[in-house]
Amino acid sequence: MPPAFEVVDRPLDTQMTISFGPQHPSTHGVLRLELVLDGEMVVKCVPDIGYLHTGMEKLFEYKKYQQGIVITDRMDYLNPLGNNLAYCMAVEKLLGLEIPERAQVIRVLMCELQRIASHMVWLGTHALDIGAMTVFFYAFRQRERILNLIEAASGERMTPSYFRIGGLMMDLPAGFERRARQFTEDFPAAVDEWHDLLSGNRIFQNRTKGVGVISAEDAIDWGLTGPPLRGSGVPLDIRRANPYCGYETYDFEVPVEHGCDVWSRYMVRMREMLESNKIIRQALERLRPGPIKADAPKVVLPEREAMKTHMDALIHHFLIVAEGFNVPEGEVYQPIEGSKGELGVYVKSDGGPKPTRVHVRGPSFVNLSALPVMSEGEMVADVVAIIGSLDIVLGEIDR
Repeated sequence: MPPAFEVVDRPLDTQMTISFGPQHPSTHGVLRLELVLDGEMVVKCVPDIGYLHTGMEKLFEYKKYQQGIVITDRMDYLNPLGNNLAYCMAVEKLLGLEIPERAQVIRVLMCELQRIASHMVWLGTHALDIGAMTVFFYAFRQRERILNLIEAASGERMTPSYFRIGGLMMDLPAGFERRARQFTEDFPAAVDEWHDLLSGNRIFQNRTKGVGVISAEDAIDWGLTGPPLRGSGVPLDIRRANPYCGYETYDFEVPVEHGCDVWSRYMVRMREMLESNKIIRQALERLRPGPIKADAPKVVLPEREAMKTHMDALIHHFLIVAEGFNVPEGEVYQPIEGSKGELGVYVKSDGGPKPTRVHVRGPSFVNLSALPVMSEGEMVADVVAIIGSLDIVLGEIDR
């Protein structure tokens, strides 16, 4: 392993300031880094965000509660179903809704599929950043199967808006369970294939081991969550610490690595995909016939058999979607374990049909804040590997 580099104070005329991004293939979005270099060693790193700012949190205030779901898809566009879930659960907490068992199981099933799909984009792009091109195609081949499943259930691949306040948009289509089960049977072999390509590769090991180190204490102080935190030896997972959707009843491990470096964060995600695969198989075994929407006619459109005529359904749909529904006054914070860490949604209601305030605690935003600590003292090329190990999405950072 190469010796660690040390930051040495030198006269300013020996240092150089460069802009890394915002249009750079290794920044995973429109991120600009201001790097102060001593040769090729990073003396200082300052992230500059805001190039993609969309004002999504403000947009919520102009949308009725159900309409706001489509906004969540477009924040972390690699984890749209997780965003759907956190927002829907926050509003459901204000409404005091009880979600049927089948809807809860489907939510778990879909979110874990989405977690794997998100990790596969991370794996392919992270490997590509470091020079391993083949893994990108192998990972996207498997991701395509998951996107096909999401499209079958919701009609969309990347912005599904499948979850609704009170349940789901609609039930799973015929043949979905068979296709999902087939995927879970094939997936472990695909992960083994990725390990063969990457984990034993000495170049990949040298580019990741001992690089971007952040201790457990620093990771906690900076508020890291998800794989970056668990890669520093802290076993925090919202699915275990603050269970939702019945996660406390599922059998799975929380992968933890203690190297505190890029390699450890890589291994955490690789192991996490297999744990998600286990959860999906358990969810498929739990699927039983039943309602997929809460018994709340003012919030969700009732099941079809409950509507006497097509005109009744149209009128009811108009009242719910166009007119909206009032949410009791109050404020809630609902966290979930997203693919990148703790994804929390804060919703404040004044008793009307639109939220007074919606704020999202995006894990990408918080995890990015620790990039300077990980980068200082490393080489410029290592900054690329460190960014990839954080798995950031600028749509979530610049919301």
